[in-house]
Order: sequence, then C-alpha cells, then structure tokens
Amino acid sequence: MSESDVMPTPMTQDPGVEGEAVEDAEPPENPEGAENPEDPEEAPKSEPAGKPALRRLEEEGEVAADYLEELLDIADVDGDIDIDVENGRAAVAIVAEGSADRSLRRLVGPHGEVLEALQELTRLAVQASTGERSRLMLDIAGHRASRRRALEDLAARACQDVRRSGEPVRLAPMTAFERKVVHDVVAEAGLVSESEGQDPNRRVVIRAER
Repeated sequence: MSESDVMPTPMTQDPGVEGEAVEDAEPPENPEGAENPEDPEEAPKSEPAGKPALRRLEEEGEVAADYLEELLDIADVDGDIDIDVENGRAAVAIVAEGSADRSLRRLVGPHGEVLEALQELTRLAVQASTGERSRLMLDIAGHRASRRRALEDLAARACQDVRRSGEPVRLAPMTAFERKVVHDVVAEAGLVSESEGQDPNRRVVIRAER
C-alpha cells in the first residue's frame, strides 16, 4: 500500500528554514499587530501539570496511542509508541530501528508535512474521545527532536546577530511548532520575539529588548 493510500493531503507545507534562514530586517510596519504569539502552539512554556491535569494528559496519550497503532497497521509500518507529558501537553512518539525506521519516515514527509497532518488527525481523535481540545505533540522517527536541535542552534545564532548589530533579524517562514522553539530560545536569551505574517508564510522576528 502506498503512502498516498493512507495519508491525507496536507493543507499546508513546512518550507523549513531556508539555508541559514536569517535575514537582517527592517522593523515590521505594524509591530503591534504582530503580537507574540496568539497561536496556542506558540504559547509560552506551561507550568508542570498538577495531578488531575497530569492524568488527563496521560489519558490523551493513551487515546492517541490506540489511534496511531491502528494507523500503523493500516499503513503496514512497524513502530513502537512512547507516551510522555512535556511542558504541560501530552507527547507521543513513534520510534523504530533499522529498516523499520526508514519505513517509518514515510509518515514524516519531505518537509514534515505528513507528520503535521497526522498530528492534527490524532488531536481530532483525542478530542472525539475526551470531549476536550488537545494540544498533543506527535513525533515520528525523531524528526521533531532533531528539528528542535537545529532550530535552537539557528535561534541562538540569530540572537547573537541581534546583540552584535542591534538590528532586528527576521527568520524564514516556519510552522507553529518551529516558531515556538524559537520563541523559547529568544526568551531565555533575554531578547524579544514576535510572529508576523499569515501561514504558511508566518515567521519570527527577533529584536533587542525594548
């Protein structure tokens, strides 16, 4: 069975970070309109969940795991499912080794677009079961973990450029997940970041502290 037989057509693409993906930028025309960030994916890090909330997030992970196990059977792909809670949200990862890992990467897509679509489907499955909106994060074959490391390095270099020049730096368009990684790094560096534009061209602008 081909990937197109079981995978939905993604609504958006993740163009990724273009090369170094750092451009010196003039301030946006309407910085007040580019508030940081309304998208729940870009929300600041949450406090650790209390016991009732923790149990709810564990339930989300269990529902997601059941849904994803069925999907793996349909796609005829092998993989183990890990469930965790990170930063106040359920986190589910599908992992494999060797040739199974290569097969699993079909569920990621060239730029992660298949992974994004699967994450949305999994969230909908969780919501249908629990009756509550889910912010669950899905990773497949370590794609998000490796992407996070690359983005953290990129954001750190961009922060250095802002400190050295005093000028804003605009990054390439990113997904909500990627923008949140950048926002977190910038906040820890003591600088200011905000998102501007509309998906799929929404991007992060990093500035010196006001």
